Amino acid sequence: MTQNEVDWLLERAVAQARAVKIPVSKDINPHVTLNRRARTRFGCCIRRGGAYTIELSALLARDGSERAVLQVLCHEVLHTCYGCSNHGPRWKGYAQRMNAAYGYQIQRTDSYGALGLEDRRSARYYVVCRTCGRRIPRMKRSPLVDHPERYRCQCGGELRVEAASNALNLLQDAM
Repeated sequence: MTQNEVDWLLERAVAQARAVKIPVSKDINPHVTLNRRARTRFGCCIRRGGAYTIELSALLARDGSERAVLQVLCHEVLHTCYGCSNHGPRWKGYAQRMNAAYGYQIQRTDSYGALGLEDRRSARYYVVCRTCGRRIPRMKRSPLVDHPERYRCQCGGELRVEAASNALNLLQDAM
């Protein structure tokens, strides 16, 4: 997808939100920034000096369907609304309104599979639920990777770290 096509989809996302009476900002940069380094997030909304810039993963723009790109852009556009810098109740209400009106599945986070993309990332760690077996890939060390005992799976199960290749040995040596 070209830069012009992505910019046009941003314009469409803003128009869709306004059509269902969602008060998106009037100060959104009309040009989407394509982030070539983004691997773990698909989009980002950045506020600088009262104006908003929407950033999109270049990987999503290259490999994603028009619908997937539009859904991520809609997600980010909702962050330009007053009181929606996070994924709180107001943001969730607006997301539900967009989902109902346009058939999106806007939620707090998305996955490669949900957006119809093949996940070509190579995770260094996997956090695995001992109860349901859910595997959560992690690219970097984080508090979750270092101390899985402090967290719980969505099902309530205990978590453990499983490393891809030698990552577990490196992690244990660092501790």
